[in-house]
Amino acid sequence: MDIDPTLDLYAEIEKLKKEKNAIILAHYYQESEIQDIADYVGDSLGLSQQAAITDADMIAFAGVHFMAETAKMLSPQKKVVLPDLKAGCSLADSCPPDEFRKFRAQYPDHIVVSYINCSAELKTLTDICCTSTNAVAVIESIPQDQPIIFAPDKNLGAYLIKKTGRDMVLWDGACMVHEIFSARKITELRVRYPEAKLIAHPECEAVVLDHADYIGSTSGLLNFVTKDSAKAFIVATEPGIIYQMQLKNPDKQFIPAPPENNCACNECPHMKKNTMEKLYLCMKYELPEILLPDWVIKDGVRSIDRMLDISKKAGLIK
Repeated sequence: MDIDPTLDLYAEIEKLKKEKNAIILAHYYQESEIQDIADYVGDSLGLSQQAAITDADMIAFAGVHFMAETAKMLSPQKKVVLPDLKAGCSLADSCPPDEFRKFRAQYPDHIVVSYINCSAELKTLTDICCTSTNAVAVIESIPQDQPIIFAPDKNLGAYLIKKTGRDMVLWDGACMVHEIFSARKITELRVRYPEAKLIAHPECEAVVLDHADYIGSTSGLLNFVTKDSAKAFIVATEPGIIYQMQLKNPDKQFIPAPPENNCACNECPHMKKNTMEKLYLCMKYELPEILLPDWVIKDGVRSIDRMLDISKKAGLIK
C-alpha cells in the first residue's frame, strides 16, 4: 500500500498511539527510527515483562513473529499487531513442533527448557522458557538430579553446559545471524584494534565465545559497554544494538563483528522487514493481527510464567 511521501510518519504514529491507547514495543535489533519512537526498547526478557504488565489496549510489536506471539500469550485480551507478518526467525524455524514432539518422547524423564526464540506451539511442549538474560538462573533453578532437554539453540545450550556444569540433551538448532560470524575475521579485527574488547551473544558458536572478553544477552552487552572502561568494542551480535550503545556512549567506538562472507549477513533479515511505513499501517488498520488458539495460549503461557517467576526470584526483573 502506497503512503504519501510527505506524511510525517513519526507524528502520525504518535497520534495513533494516543487515539488507540497503543504501546510500541521494539527489540534492540530494529532500525534506529523504530527504536526512537518505541515506548519500550529491550531484549526478550524485558519485552516479555512489558507485554505482561502494559495497560494499553493494543500492542504494536516491532520485532519478529515469536515475540509478538509471546506478547499475545501474556496479554490475550489485548490486540497484538506486527508490522510484517513475514518477520520470522531462523532459530524458531529450526525446531518444528511436530519433530520436537517426537524428539521429546525419546526422553520421557527429562524436563524441557526452551529458549524464548521459538514458536508459540513449541512453548506448549516446554516446561520452562528462558532468555539469554535468565538462562543460567533457569537452569540452576532445576534440581541437579533432574535431566534436561534444551531447545532450540545448540550454541546457547553448549554455552549453558559449560557455564552451569549441567549435562543437557540439545536440540540441533541455531540462529543464522549468530552462526555467520567469522572467527578468522574477528581475529584480524583484534589485531587492527588491539585496545578493543570482544563482546558476544551466547547464540554465537563456541569458536567465537572462547575468545570473547564478555558474553551476554543484548541488554547484558549494552550494560557492559556502558560500565566498562574500554573505549572500543567489537560487537558479535546483530548490529542493531549498536545504535543504543552509541546513544549511551557517544565517546566510545563500536565495531560490528564481520560475517564469513562479504554480505551484510550479520544483520537479521527478519528484524529488518519492519519499517516505519509498515509500523504506521499496522497501527492504522490494526493488521496484521496475531491470533492464537485458546489451547496454545493456555498451555504455552505456563512456561513463560515460570520463567518470569524465576527471573523475579533471581532479581533479574522487578
